[in-house]
Amino acid sequence: MLELTNYALITVFIASLAALLIASEIGHHFGSRAGGEANISTLEAAMLGLLALMIGFTFAMALTRFDERRAALLDEANSIGTAALRARLLPAPHGADSLKLLRDYVQIRLELTSHVPTAAEMHAAIVRSNEIQEALWSDVKLVMAKDNAVAPTALYIQALNEMFDNQEKRLTALRNRVPNTVILVLYGISVVVVGFSGYSSGAAERRWRLPVYIMGLLIAAVVLLIQDLDRPDAGIISVSQQPMVDTANALATY
Repeated sequence: MLELTNYALITVFIASLAALLIASEIGHHFGSRAGGEANISTLEAAMLGLLALMIGFTFAMALTRFDERRAALLDEANSIGTAALRARLLPAPHGADSLKLLRDYVQIRLELTSHVPTAAEMHAAIVRSNEIQEALWSDVKLVMAKDNAVAPTALYIQALNEMFDNQEKRLTALRNRVPNTVILVLYGISVVVVGFSGYSSGAAERRWRLPVYIMGLLIAAVVLLIQDLDRPDAGIISVSQQPMVDTANALATY
């Protein structure tokens, strides 16, 4: 099956627009040969309604996932900030060591968002994050071994648990995309609808290219917007990293 995420958005847009315009030309060719037929306008309106329903459904899916990624980023940034605040309550030298690890933890996330990461870079970042988590956990175990009744230590452990959980939540949100099949079906319906609009124009023997071409352009642009929302690492529309930047700036002052 064709995997659209393997191609740049501009490539997908040009290819989809070309397919829509070709479909309209083919439809007009057959429509002009068929002549006037009854109920063509009714069928055209029904197909346009189906396309609008599919676009709305798919757009809602993409927007929901975009909001989930934004919420996951905020939750992770807040949990890291909370863990850093509570790390300052740990006895020396554990507090300073934990803060250094947390700074590295945040820096990994900022480096990934400075460019489009490859699969290898993403894997390396996850591995490094897990190593830092293990180092943080080992360090707090040493503190607990000295005195497991200290309340600040218990609060710090709780913050670490939330931070670890939020990493997985954010990774899950990043991987949660609109299914490729849904996008392909949307393109398929779009091609059929635009082709039928060309057919209807040919059958009615009216001027058709400008309105049908504009409709094709708008459909291609809207579907491109849906895919842009659904690509957190390679689109024009991206989740603001300001919460993580604010967390990094706060950690730098500790």
